Amino acid sequence: MNFDFTKASEACVKCGKCVPSCTIHQINSDEVTSPRGFLELAGAYQRGELELDKNAKNIFESCFLCSTCVSICPTSLPTDIAIENIRRDIAEKFGIAWFKRVYFFLLRHKKAMDFSLSLGAFFVPLLFKVDKNSQSMKARFPLPFVGKRVLPRLNKRSFLNSHAEFIQNAQGTALKVAVFAGCFSNYHYTKTAESLLKILKALKINVLLPKYQQCCGAPALFTGDFKTVDKLIRKNVDYFETFLDDVDAIIIPEATCAAMIKEDWERFMSEDDEMLKRIKKITAKVFMASEWLYKKTELSALLKSLGKSENLVTYHDPCHARKVLKVFKEPRALLEANYDIKEMSDPAQCCGFGGVTMQSEKFKFSQKAGGTKAQMIQKTNAVFVSAECGACRMQLTNALDKEGAKTAFKHPLELIAEVIK
Repeated sequence: MNFDFTKASEACVKCGKCVPSCTIHQINSDEVTSPRGFLELAGAYQRGELELDKNAKNIFESCFLCSTCVSICPTSLPTDIAIENIRRDIAEKFGIAWFKRVYFFLLRHKKAMDFSLSLGAFFVPLLFKVDKNSQSMKARFPLPFVGKRVLPRLNKRSFLNSHAEFIQNAQGTALKVAVFAGCFSNYHYTKTAESLLKILKALKINVLLPKYQQCCGAPALFTGDFKTVDKLIRKNVDYFETFLDDVDAIIIPEATCAAMIKEDWERFMSEDDEMLKRIKKITAKVFMASEWLYKKTELSALLKSLGKSENLVTYHDPCHARKVLKVFKEPRALLEANYDIKEMSDPAQCCGFGGVTMQSEKFKFSQKAGGTKAQMIQKTNAVFVSAECGACRMQLTNALDKEGAKTAFKHPLELIAEVIK
């Protein structure tokens, strides 16, 4: 995947429309860390006027890649894509931190990931207090890279390893879907994936759980490890093709995974015509879970026949759902059948997760963005905040805990499953 930095830089008219909404600029109000600043530096880098030194590395790694600027820009200049490509050059020049290399190795080797996380689950109670209801854990004392953060719970068995590969909920010509769980729902927030199974059972839809699905590649893409991205896409495409013709859809309960597969896979492989053709055949059947359930099933009618919950909900729009895939009406429409929704002042404002680098080396920025969002959520007095994204769940759960908020996080699929008897 190559990108013309100069062309994008010259196309930017510096109108500044993107600046007030830029996630990093809101908490680090320097023109350099603004969309037009990033593009100007990207153009200078390609023209040979800017050395890719540690200062430049620090600047380009300060972007949350939330794509807010792209959605606001009158000409949709792809600032996020420019930064992803520069991070590839940064990774090639400076290397990737050891803990990221270990993580990406595990992402490329699913059996090693399964073993490592199940082993880690045995030691978790020594270092963390585990909350089974929120599927989170909080450090008992400050830990390296972690501090006293709230993190996703580790499970002894992954979601995919806890079920048969095929779950028959109906006979004959019933719909059949494959579930791409995503790393968060597979390893950490397994109740999300379990809730999806409960909903599909109620709708009498047969389910395929592809056991050898790999990570979608998003964490590596945002970090600049393009070699890992390439391997993961190719492995997944080869595997998806073995069952693609046997299912009506591939549904994903994670916004980032869905956006990565539907949008980024094609862009990443844009120079490989054969691979691009294969990917497009796959993505034609890929949907976010709420989108498919709302448009292709009778779930709405089922939910409307059930009673209303007294719990007030506020909805947070994951960046990859609303700004990339334009999915935001569907989860709300499903939830409104059983819950009252009170919108926060800016539901589309980025929660501040930002990827592996932001969560590790630049967590101070992530904390500031998360704190602003947590305060926004608190003002609604909602019992639950919901979002179709495990990354947002991790970020907001920690931010709400830090603010001492009583609002808890629940994935929309979990809220829906709770009202289905």
